[in-house]
Amino acid sequence: MVFSSILGSKFLITTFLAVVGTAIACGLVMSLVYLFTYRKENYSKGLSITMILLPAIVATIIMMVASDWGAALGVAGAFSIIRFRSTQGNPKDLAYIFSSLAIGLSCGQGYVLLALIFTGILAVVLLILHFIGYASPRTPKMQLKVTIPESLNYKGVFDEVMEKYTRNYKLVKVKSTNFGTMFDLTFVVEFVKDVDEKAFLDDLRMLNGNLNIMLQDFVYDPDILQ
Repeated sequence: MVFSSILGSKFLITTFLAVVGTAIACGLVMSLVYLFTYRKENYSKGLSITMILLPAIVATIIMMVASDWGAALGVAGAFSIIRFRSTQGNPKDLAYIFSSLAIGLSCGQGYVLLALIFTGILAVVLLILHFIGYASPRTPKMQLKVTIPESLNYKGVFDEVMEKYTRNYKLVKVKSTNFGTMFDLTFVVEFVKDVDEKAFLDDLRMLNGNLNIMLQDFVYDPDILQ
């Protein structure tokens, strides 16, 4: 069976199925690698599904508009940034999205073997980087939120406590709250080994007048880390 358009372009159904099938298979491999490397983090179910479908979608677009490279790349590129236009994402997610896009482009142009090899190389590299803990901090980062009265000058007031309990710390956000009578300070901290978190919080409470303090796992937020 042959697909044909009113513009005269033609391709066999077997070719279409082979291209789309390969694209989905490669996307599934990348999705499984994503789930494996994010299994201890908050992975996105939507992104994992998108990575399976995106290569097939892009490949189909490329096949349909193969005679117009401008339109093909423009439409395919739009798919790659939809998620980042609609939700906040981890920068590492960008690598997975563009990998899926590259796989779709390769399949759409008929380079099925290239797409398979490319997928295999990416999967191996990502798994190696995951297992060796490349660029991972020696201790996990935490996000600390401290509420202080507006009369307290927060510049340097917590430095002594931070230097005692943390390896690194950074004030990343200051926000007024409670009609301007208080400030919420957000820090990203990396504790020293075997830190006593309760003692750390107790020392902070002595400085902030026993107001609210919240310590939680670090969550990437581009609004405060840019």
